[in-house]
Amino acid sequence: MLDSPFDYVELEKVTDEETGIRHYKTPDGEFLPSVTTILAQTADPDDNGGLQAWIDWVGEKKAIAIRDEAGARGTIMHMRLENFVKGIEKRVGSNVIHQQGNNMANVIIENALKKHVTAFWGSEMSLWFPGLYAGTTDLVGEWKGKDAIMDFKQANKLKTPEVIMNYKTQLTGYGHAHNEIYGTNIKTGVILICTKDLQYQEFVVEGKEWNEYTDKWFNRVEAYYQNLDK
Repeated sequence: MLDSPFDYVELEKVTDEETGIRHYKTPDGEFLPSVTTILAQTADPDDNGGLQAWIDWVGEKKAIAIRDEAGARGTIMHMRLENFVKGIEKRVGSNVIHQQGNNMANVIIENALKKHVTAFWGSEMSLWFPGLYAGTTDLVGEWKGKDAIMDFKQANKLKTPEVIMNYKTQLTGYGHAHNEIYGTNIKTGVILICTKDLQYQEFVVEGKEWNEYTDKWFNRVEAYYQNLDK
């Protein structure tokens, strides 16, 4: 399935034991913050208001259980999708979480990967922008013939455009890192989502929107380094 025109490099991940912040070590010996770290460290404090209200409503114990179950389900879904891209066949586990994650992955495979991904370059790829940041993207390849960065997401319910702004920002960061290292001209990002009840969504970021989220991303990178200097 994979047919990459690039000789991808896997970066070593290093997590600071005190802060829990992840850095990637590049071939040049740089230790760069991850894309997700930058997004987390530069988030608007008001963005967590809805999350806290939900925790207060359902209770902390139940909220933790829901979070952990979603995390386990998402891990299984990502593993199944990675195996599909790499042409690996594995038996599906019999427990409920394994079955749910596998079924969710199959929804993305049938609705997106088989229909619209015209080339698979790399799965779970390390990418970095020298001197600034690094990270791991779910899939790089061609979406309907266009060079693209693609990300897989699982959700408890359907997403609205307003709640996936960080996903879009994240994609542009990965796209520019790929362009910088491998000389590509990626200007398309695709978010592929499946809910736990197997509803499918896709969001494509390109054109004017890609440029807008590129600006948002590099503003977040700048803010991250400004905060470090304080």
